[in-house]
Amino acid sequence: MTQLQERIAQFRKMANDDPDNELGHFRLGQLLMEDLQFDEASRSFRRTLELSPQFSKVYQLLGACLIKLNRHAEAVKVLTTGFAVADERGDTVPRDEMSKLLVQLGEPPPVSQRGTTPGGAAAGAGTGFRCQRPGCSSGAHAHQLPKPPMADELGRKIFDSVCADCWEYWLRNLSIKVINEMRLDLSTERGQEVYDQVMCETLGLDR
Repeated sequence: MTQLQERIAQFRKMANDDPDNELGHFRLGQLLMEDLQFDEASRSFRRTLELSPQFSKVYQLLGACLIKLNRHAEAVKVLTTGFAVADERGDTVPRDEMSKLLVQLGEPPPVSQRGTTPGGAAAGAGTGFRCQRPGCSSGAHAHQLPKPPMADELGRKIFDSVCADCWEYWLRNLSIKVINEMRLDLSTERGQEVYDQVMCETLGLDR
């Protein structure tokens, strides 16, 4: 079994054990997409959107899967909806990627409904702190942690990139599910390595 197949098996188990776990379905979809299993990946992404309809990045990935499956009409519908969701939230990266995909499908580029300043920032930009976690529900109104959660490089990266609400969500909810559903032993080097990897993937951090 390759490392990718092992990761797919881990997140398939997580998604099956807890059908309401958006993390499990989202990561499973990403890994299946990486493995070119676009049909199954699209089903994982649809379930993610059922659980978290404001998760704008998922619309982009689902649309890309549907394009690979030559289901262009479905892709246009998903990407158009996703563009509107991302635009409303101020999620500029997935919004702009979905616009590119729509143009590639022969659709006219969608128009943002958000006003912009001369510098290009959306009007009403909230706190000014942008959380990097995929699916962050705070959007432009995210609040930064008061200090790094750990006294190391990773703690600083979390402080710079992840909002207080998403860190709390990971710490109090998702991390427990990861430990239990993956049966991780954090006293072992391998257990801690898998835990850190899933945490970084969930929070949208590069390692």
